[in-house]
Amino acid sequence: MNPFSTLGIRHDIVNAITDLGFENPTPIQEQSIPVLLSGSNDFVGLAQTGTGKTAAFGLPLLELVDFEQNYPQALILCPTRELCLQITNDIKNYSKNLSNVNVVAVYGGASITDQLRQIKRGVQIVVATPGRMLDIINRKAIDFSKVRYVVLDEADEMLNMGFQEDIDVILSTTPNDKKTWLFSATMPAEVRRIAKKYMTDPHELTMGKQNTGNANIDHEYFIVRARDKYAAFKRIVDFNPEIFGIVFCRTKIETQEIAESLIKDGYNADSLHGDLSQQQRDKVMKRYRERSLQLLIATDVAARGIDVNDVTHVINYSLPDEIENYTHRSGRTARAGKSGVSIAIINSKEVGKIRQIERVIGKKFTKIEVPSGFDVCEKQLFALIHRVHNVEVNEAQIESYIPRIMADFAELTKEEVIKRFASLEFNRFLDYYKNAPDLNAPQQDDRFSERGERVPRAGRAANSDYTRLFINLGSVDDFTRGDMLGFICNNAKISGKAIGKIDLKGVYTFFEVENSVAETVQQNFKSVDFKGRDVRIELAGDRDGGGREGGGGSRERRSSGSSGSRERSGGYRDFSGKRRDDRGGSSSRSSGGDRERRKRF
Repeated sequence: MNPFSTLGIRHDIVNAITDLGFENPTPIQEQSIPVLLSGSNDFVGLAQTGTGKTAAFGLPLLELVDFEQNYPQALILCPTRELCLQITNDIKNYSKNLSNVNVVAVYGGASITDQLRQIKRGVQIVVATPGRMLDIINRKAIDFSKVRYVVLDEADEMLNMGFQEDIDVILSTTPNDKKTWLFSATMPAEVRRIAKKYMTDPHELTMGKQNTGNANIDHEYFIVRARDKYAAFKRIVDFNPEIFGIVFCRTKIETQEIAESLIKDGYNADSLHGDLSQQQRDKVMKRYRERSLQLLIATDVAARGIDVNDVTHVINYSLPDEIENYTHRSGRTARAGKSGVSIAIINSKEVGKIRQIERVIGKKFTKIEVPSGFDVCEKQLFALIHRVHNVEVNEAQIESYIPRIMADFAELTKEEVIKRFASLEFNRFLDYYKNAPDLNAPQQDDRFSERGERVPRAGRAANSDYTRLFINLGSVDDFTRGDMLGFICNNAKISGKAIGKIDLKGVYTFFEVENSVAETVQQNFKSVDFKGRDVRIELAGDRDGGGREGGGGSRERRSSGSSGSRERSGGYRDFSGKRRDDRGGSSSRSSGGDRERRKRF
């Protein structure tokens, strides 16, 4: 008997999930399903990505919803269109042996007319992103007055993306006596507040320590110089011939540039970010699921909801601004009890970030040396030998060619055939990595000790890879970090890859650029203005949180207000910068678009 039957799931559903490969419930499923089946409690479930949360709430919903009635009885809200589609498909698969089950996915970037038509035909379970759902509610095209269950999935991410107001409006159209189920990977204060606002004495279930990482994931980091980052990244990929991974970047600009460079260099890669249409996104994800893509280059928001089996590696090409996002990133691998590797490629000053992530996830990172060219060639050679050894021979198809093949090899010994065959692939890597330089940078961070503690300013040297600059624009000018990145790139005419940390303050900002473009940035900004005001860029110097009490830097700090005067530049220690927006969907509600695309960059 399938163990799901003992949890109270009917045989028709158990048979369907057995066909999908469900053999034993995960811990979150085992403990949450009996509680949710009672239908009598609000519920808060905290568990990492990849632990089976969709089935944890999807299977009880299929038991509790009355499919004889054709009106909305359950609403599932989630942050991204990818996750919306994933949940919808999963519930349809779970219910394939049931009759009259109508599940509709409502999300931006697709035809709202088609979605309205599906709703009008009758629906019991609606899976939606908040922005598009609000558009449909404003059109008075759906009635949630009889909804019995509301699920907030990935609640932390929905709030991070600015959907608080939309969620408030949507839930105001549902009955007060409904049951609310909240699922989240983390429990920041914002999620705690939403639980208090919409729930009554909820049953809380936490699987493992909050924010902790999956125990089956190995965390590794490589320290390289900024100018060597892409070369080191390629070498790490080449050292893992069977890699099937997701590569995370901070911005859509960086995502697109890395993907284009990889494609030019002959890798099977593509990008996933908020500027793609739904059709483009679906095409990329189809190729990735079919494994015709080896590397998917993505932003944090675009990758939410990706549920692809057997992802071997997650590579942090750039570390996220918020620790919680590292947990979400690494959770893309080691799903369903399998193992995986999460890699961070950092420069020497980011060691402090690694130490802070270690404290939060409760696991140590392993420092790994970037492999040498010889190491890569050796690894590729034996990967080729392994593939040859395990290849499945189609005897019937190849049999007619064997005599000719044997004749062509007649003059060669067995050893010569093996050498020549192996050299077909091996020579390519030998040529590429001939005289390959050492890409490892010194480990000692110039701002942090080995334990991640801040080193006094007088005792550290400036980072040799970046120049820190000051610009007289900040958050009071309605800039986000993403806006500032785009503003600098467009006016300085440089790539986003050349920009390092951006510390956004009230009336000014510090940002880092690679040394090679620092002078270009200053020159190109000499004639730039912002809303009629001259834009000024200078070397940060003593403005950067130093001890000088006079001069322009102090005046800037005083004018930014009391909270600004308490801020220190650098930002690496607190690791809590304001979140960038990178959302899919459309910014226009009148056209039925989703708020997921607002303020993207």
